[in-house]
Amino acid sequence: MPYFLQANNLHAWYGSSHVLHGIDISIQANQTIGLLGRNGMGKSTLIRTLLGHVPQRQGEITIRGIHSIDMQAYQVARLGVAYVPEGRGVFPNLSVRENLVMAAHPGRDGRKDWDLERVLETFPRLKERYTNLGGQLSGGEQQMVSIGRALMTHPELLILDEATEGLAPLIVNEIWGVIHKIRESGIATLIVDRDWKKVLNNSDKAIVLQKGRVVLQGDSMDVLNHADLPSYLGV
Repeated sequence: MPYFLQANNLHAWYGSSHVLHGIDISIQANQTIGLLGRNGMGKSTLIRTLLGHVPQRQGEITIRGIHSIDMQAYQVARLGVAYVPEGRGVFPNLSVRENLVMAAHPGRDGRKDWDLERVLETFPRLKERYTNLGGQLSGGEQQMVSIGRALMTHPELLILDEATEGLAPLIVNEIWGVIHKIRESGIATLIVDRDWKKVLNNSDKAIVLQKGRVVLQGDSMDVLNHADLPSYLGV
């Protein structure tokens, strides 16, 4: 199966701080990758580098076989990559409907399967809050809006950065249920989440970072049972 995204020998800096040190990562179409590591180990920087948000980067990134290391974030998005950021990014003065439809567009192949109706069916709570402003929503509801908005761009790769952070347990379970549905729909997914057991049980392969380097990678179940995993995660 071809790779949708592939990065080789990826380096990234913030000023004089060298954060990523030669990262390799590959994501096949329809594949889910878990990205693990303690805080400050480079997970968010890796995501931001892949998306074009980190100007100081070096290495090779291809998306759909197209070289993207020098692309800006909007150009990466046009290749079929959607991002659900930590912090959700919901516009507080727009309604639920406005937040959802503002970025909606067909997929690169013309697909429109994740339309507004399907998103509202997937998140019934948003149907109840349809006319509410983003600032009036709970944290869990805002996360649903953020995921739904990303799905309405019909991505081929969805990147989820701490999608369950700070949410109540019932909402967390609901979000993981949606992630399972996304996997079943065939969208490739890159997941960062503090619940490493959930990540490993809901992904095909996993990568563990330590100080900006890959220290462990492979099939998720092999990573889950690796003797060094607890020490890498500090658990």
